[in-house]
Amino acid sequence: MKVELKTWTQLGVATALAGLTLAGCSGEAGEGGDAGESAAMQQAGEAGEGEGGEGGEGSRGEGGEGGVDVAAAGNDPVTYTSALAVAEAHVIAARDAYAAGKTQAGAEMFAHPVSEVLLELQPVFDAQGVEDMSPLFAGASEAALSGVDASEIAKQADIIIAALRDAEAKAPQSDKSAGTIAAGVVADQIERAVAMYAQASESTQYGPYLDGYGYYKTAASTFERSAEAIRSEDAKLATSIEKALALLATAYPSVTRPENLDANQGELSGASASVMLAAS
Repeated sequence: MKVELKTWTQLGVATALAGLTLAGCSGEAGEGGDAGESAAMQQAGEAGEGEGGEGGEGSRGEGGEGGVDVAAAGNDPVTYTSALAVAEAHVIAARDAYAAGKTQAGAEMFAHPVSEVLLELQPVFDAQGVEDMSPLFAGASEAALSGVDASEIAKQADIIIAALRDAEAKAPQSDKSAGTIAAGVVADQIERAVAMYAQASESTQYGPYLDGYGYYKTAASTFERSAEAIRSEDAKLATSIEKALALLATAYPSVTRPENLDANQGELSGASASVMLAAS
């Protein structure tokens, strides 16, 4: 989707970083050094395609990253909540990267959900009575760029996650149970984490790995909060999720990219497929 110049101006340079220095989470950039930041600031007024890019609103973009089906999100609680999980994944990745000394990457990751999720889904959020969360993400990104203490970034991350939880409580109504919705979200995050690991393995860039780390962490935390509901409805699905999460824990041992990405991609993909099949 096209992002108007006035939108970028309102959200600030920090938000403009979303589609630039980490190449919109596609892994085209590296650790996010000073040169990348300078280039982003020079281009901040030249906003173009959002992360959905040429894939369209119903596409996730490259490697399982990015956009959601806006039309479905207005009616389907799984699609709606999965979009919020995408945003949360970036917040977790941003917080942990910043704490690990990846200041620039942390700032960029806070900004990404604005272009990837929030701008496209704002009409849906409006209809559900959800306040615009973009300022929270932009503010955290700007705070990270200013070099505040990691504890302050952690506090801002907590505030954003609390806002995402409030938005989650306003998901569209349907006849789907809480366990079914949670399982669908976990499956989506696992699939994204596996896809990003495959992309990260094809280069030495940090961005895809960091994205995948966030998706894995969000899948794990969502399952932790909803394990009882999922297991009571489908014990086989819960077991499949646990297996996939165990494999992802090995693939993503920390927020810092390992020197070698040697997890078995076939095993990861198979585990993800099992979860998706069971969840469907």
